[in-house]
Amino acid sequence: MPGSNTEAATRVAPYSPYVALRHLVRGRPLTVGPAATVRETLLLLDRMRADAVVVVDEGSRMPLGIITLQDVVRRIAIETCDLQAPIAAVMTGGLITIPADSTAHQASVVMVRRSVRHLVLTEADGSYFNLVSQTDLYTLPGAQSSDLVRSILAARDLSTLVALAGEIRAFIARLVAERISADALCHRLSSLNDLLTLQVIELVAGQFELPYVQWCWLVFGSEGRLEQTLATDQDNGLIFVAESDAEAASLRQAFLPFARAVNEALDACGFPLCKGNIMASNAQWCLSSDEWRVAFAGWLEAPHPEALLNSSIFFDLRALYGQESLVNDLRHWLLDRTPSYPIFLRAMVENTLNWESPLNWWKGFRYDADKEFPHTIDLKKHGSRPFVDAARIHALARQIPDTNTVERLRITGEQTGMAPDQMAALIDAFQHIQRVRLEQQVKSGTGTASNRVDPDELHELDRLILKESLKQVGILQRRLVREYAPA
Repeated sequence: MPGSNTEAATRVAPYSPYVALRHLVRGRPLTVGPAATVRETLLLLDRMRADAVVVVDEGSRMPLGIITLQDVVRRIAIETCDLQAPIAAVMTGGLITIPADSTAHQASVVMVRRSVRHLVLTEADGSYFNLVSQTDLYTLPGAQSSDLVRSILAARDLSTLVALAGEIRAFIARLVAERISADALCHRLSSLNDLLTLQVIELVAGQFELPYVQWCWLVFGSEGRLEQTLATDQDNGLIFVAESDAEAASLRQAFLPFARAVNEALDACGFPLCKGNIMASNAQWCLSSDEWRVAFAGWLEAPHPEALLNSSIFFDLRALYGQESLVNDLRHWLLDRTPSYPIFLRAMVENTLNWESPLNWWKGFRYDADKEFPHTIDLKKHGSRPFVDAARIHALARQIPDTNTVERLRITGEQTGMAPDQMAALIDAFQHIQRVRLEQQVKSGTGTASNRVDPDELHELDRLILKESLKQVGILQRRLVREYAPA
């Protein structure tokens, strides 16, 4: 980025909002010790053509503060700052930090909520890793939604948030019409929906006396994967810390009314209540950390159909609001154990292989036998889902912490030595299907036909690309069989 210490950064993959920040920002960390003078810091900023530097304890590598070029200039010009003064005297303390393994998406949400232009990235022990700026993250087409973001952050009542939810959908519809890439569309939609949901949770939380324990609001499914479309219902839960079964039962009863109010508020904002009741207001999904582990372990040990269905939703988990470490610990626990359950992985593969191709043997389209919507294909069930399912299996088997389908596929390809052009073809296929789904949702609304498309109504080129995209599913399935199916 121009004017930043990350200008010379090299990226391991094309920019993605779902890549870990430690892989996105590769420039040499720019730091000074607390005893460095203001003059020395200015000279460093000028020499490195940077706009910010982090003040770091030279012994522990703990970040102490940050100083931007704007800060220094203002304090010299207005506050007549002594150039020989130690930088510790003029730095901005109270740093806003984020783990280096967080995603670019997470960082962008934190930045807008905290109204900052830089975030300090830290290692697990709290030591300094690097600095990421707002400019690093807001490079996607359609990222210029600042007015909408400000309106969401300023909202103080549910009716305003309901109206803004409608504006979000209208904004995304405009981006769809502009032919913005599916990756960028899903990123902007997920970012805005995250901000809106965070505001809903904070608004509702202010109405309850919540237990004074660590807790976190979880999201699953497409929301957990950051792949929300315009037609999506709620898939969420709640995790909290409890020292005993009795305490867990008591805390659950305390959290459930709050969770129910959040679910109802989100429903009012256009996120329908889950028909399968996979919501935090369901006592079954409002659990302590230990109870979530017991549930996950049960599905791994006994992969019957219901367990496989649950794993396809809940194993794409992501923290949204609260103590994020609870969710990260749960995810790492899951990834550590899943490779030890080959029967579970094989069952997931077999379940994925039951996919019914919407292409016939001569590679023409084969339509659903749906009487209400004849001559159509369900692009969620028969299009994007096999990519999502295959990517999840690879992530669980290879201990990949990412939840986003594209990132899971990309990392799997890197680990297995897949040819770059083959991996690009798989990712392009998935994203094309997602784009067609979004276009259909803008056209038909969010009802029962939202994921259905009549190929004859598509542009000739889109129809041809869709056909080629669906062919890629066979490549995915053959790779799954080779790696995980029994001999």
